[in-house]
Amino acid sequence: MVPSARRLPGLRVLVVEDEALVGMSIENWLLELGCELVAVAVRIDEAVLALRQTGFDLAILDVNLGGIISEPIAVELRHRGIPFIVATGYAPGAFPVAFQNVPALQKPFDKIGLETALCAALAA
Repeated sequence: MVPSARRLPGLRVLVVEDEALVGMSIENWLLELGCELVAVAVRIDEAVLALRQTGFDLAILDVNLGGIISEPIAVELRHRGIPFIVATGYAPGAFPVAFQNVPALQKPFDKIGLETALCAALAA
């Protein structure tokens, strides 16, 4: 277990991911880690709605949602002071500016990688 993983139980997480299998894996791993999944968004408009209507502590954000870069969501998360993790197949140097200096999960990833990124985002 990652040393600061004791901070994860009860963590309320928003998942913004358009790949169904990746999203289901993230959901399962979050639950196994004791986190609370508050919402899943697969499109930008769903993510915007979740930002407005759902309280959460951290977000997991895919860079590309159906061909649309999710940078506006990252900007809003930063503006609100909500930590987030980037989950992507893009190389780190290809990230838009809003995603720089954010813990990143390179697809494919596993539960240990997710746990490590969650802890890194909380420590930042």
